[in-house]
Amino acid sequence: MGADSLRYCRIKLCQVPPELMPLLEQESAAAGVGVVRPQREGERDSLILAGTAKGLSELAQRLLRGGGSAEGGKLILELLEKTRRRPRGELRLGRFRLPLGERTLIMGILNVTPDSFSDGGKYYRLPAAVERAYQMVEEGADIIDIGGESTRPGHQRISEAEELARVMPIIEALKSDPHFPAPLSIDTYKAAVAEEALRAGVEMVNDIWGLKADPRMGKLVAAYGVPVCLMHNRNSTEYRDLVPEVIFELQESIDLAKAAGIADDRIIVDPGIGFGKTAEQNLAVLHRLADFRGLGYPLLLGTSRKSTIGKVLNLPTEERLEGTAATVAIGIAAGVDIVRVHDVKEMRRVAMMTDAMVRQGEED
Repeated sequence: MGADSLRYCRIKLCQVPPELMPLLEQESAAAGVGVVRPQREGERDSLILAGTAKGLSELAQRLLRGGGSAEGGKLILELLEKTRRRPRGELRLGRFRLPLGERTLIMGILNVTPDSFSDGGKYYRLPAAVERAYQMVEEGADIIDIGGESTRPGHQRISEAEELARVMPIIEALKSDPHFPAPLSIDTYKAAVAEEALRAGVEMVNDIWGLKADPRMGKLVAAYGVPVCLMHNRNSTEYRDLVPEVIFELQESIDLAKAAGIADDRIIVDPGIGFGKTAEQNLAVLHRLADFRGLGYPLLLGTSRKSTIGKVLNLPTEERLEGTAATVAIGIAAGVDIVRVHDVKEMRRVAMMTDAMVRQGEED
């Protein structure tokens, strides 16, 4: 049995005729595929099918053979095939066009906080932060992700005013150079912060709460037409079935994005390594990264220098380069499209080498 047949997938069928609902539920149960009926207004004619690639393929074949929903069977096979491939095309960020599927994109982390877990506030002040942004672009960063609130374990939340005071001078300084050669992302879950950043020209929003922390965020992102990264996060590490639950909760964020009017080609998903998960759970998610391709959106991975690496290697933050490199390589092999990293030069090299090995022969 191939590994792909065991890959966990989620497929959403929309505008299902009411008379077909019982048949689809019956055949899904027979194939070992779970069925969820969304309860959100406007989606009650939808079905979410969740199971292994093998189970979903069996369901499709049952529908094709049994009549009554041959079109449903064909659609499931088409969607299942789509989940097997990396998203292709381009990521549009303002005047920038970044290729999807050709190579792994590098997002460079710029923490402008006094208590960053990774760099101890090294780039908290304006000149150092601006210099670091230019340096990361020279080293190969495709996107610069600017964050003003630490998310380290035990961090203290700060006000919108404080976060803006930290990030806006850097954003304004970089945007004052019309030739700055990379798009900027704002790492925030607060709509007020995102709005000021977008108004200043930032081309992307990276929301660690997947639009669930601030109800205004979805409409704001839609209004500006920028890409958004929806990260999985929660306040608990209690799961009944880890990976399916993480995928289900990411689907909730995707549904919020689409309900707000965010276009499909503006959505990126992130499984949230280090957020709402223990070290063992983080490793389990990394082991099953390919399952997240079933969501059908570009996949971002952020493991750089994180505590799970420290626990496995028993090393402090500044000595986690090789551990980060391992997660980047395995992530790209599993289908990750973007890696969010501190050590841009080194991880760019890791990505280039891994791309050369794993992207050969991938379908257009």
